[in-house]
Amino acid sequence: MAETKKISYGHELTKGILKENPVLRLVLGTCPTLATSTSVVNGVGMGIAATIVLICSNIAISALRKVIPSKARIPAYIVIIASFVTVVQMLVKAFVPALDESLGVFLPLIVVNCIILGRAEAFASKNPVLVSAVDGLGMGIGFTAALFCMGAVREILGAGTFLSGIDTMIGGFVDLNGFTGFDFNERLTHLGVAPMTIFILPAGGFFTFGVIMALANKLADKKGLQKAELRGCEGCPHAAVCGRSDCAEQTAEKPAAKPAAAVKAASTAATTAATTAAATQKAPETAKPAPATPPAAGNGKEADAQ
Repeated sequence: MAETKKISYGHELTKGILKENPVLRLVLGTCPTLATSTSVVNGVGMGIAATIVLICSNIAISALRKVIPSKARIPAYIVIIASFVTVVQMLVKAFVPALDESLGVFLPLIVVNCIILGRAEAFASKNPVLVSAVDGLGMGIGFTAALFCMGAVREILGAGTFLSGIDTMIGGFVDLNGFTGFDFNERLTHLGVAPMTIFILPAGGFFTFGVIMALANKLADKKGLQKAELRGCEGCPHAAVCGRSDCAEQTAEKPAAKPAAAVKAASTAATTAATTAAATQKAPETAKPAPATPPAAGNGKEADAQ
């Protein structure tokens, strides 16, 4: 039914930037967000890699949505995503080895990134190929933008640099004329100020994440945007009891009819059985013989006279 409604490609492309930003609004993929946003280069590199996997996996899953069995869809999605992650990881190792070393284990862990698996389940498995590709691009842009903002704040305040290491990322493709990023440490030293190292530590990551999330939600409320929700889990067998009202409404309507009919039939059968048992116990008793009629008074006197 999702294929018959009119689709706005512009909406699908831009919704991931703010309205349904996967990190700041849906709160997905927070682990790689906090781990790789210590600098802009690492964050953007992670965002680009995840975007490529997101687009390719959405296209493949959408194209195979009518072939993949419903009960085996999650393992199938993971196999498809893992295939594209392997390709991306090999390309990064071959062309940008410094980025591969910086991201470390978080690059192969894109396989289990909630953003990619969530879009596969909620969108790609229910929509055509082209719109699924646009959705993947939009969500990837939103993810990369969130990583860029967090990386910029943490790198500037925590290390006193900006775009540090950009030559290791794109220096092999673009001539940067020796540009290696901006370094503010010398100016800060003259001012007697040192970078706040806590911002490149986990505590600073959580603080920055919370502040940017609050700003994004405030901006969304100001624009009158509704609360963002990841829909599409109505196929989950636990949706009716997971506490989410939208899932419960979607799954309880059709299954509720069958249990109600079964309960009604069982109640009717029980009533019939009880009525039959009561009728059996109250069966009419066997008729007793009528008492003998006493002889008439006249007949007795005649007998005495004889």
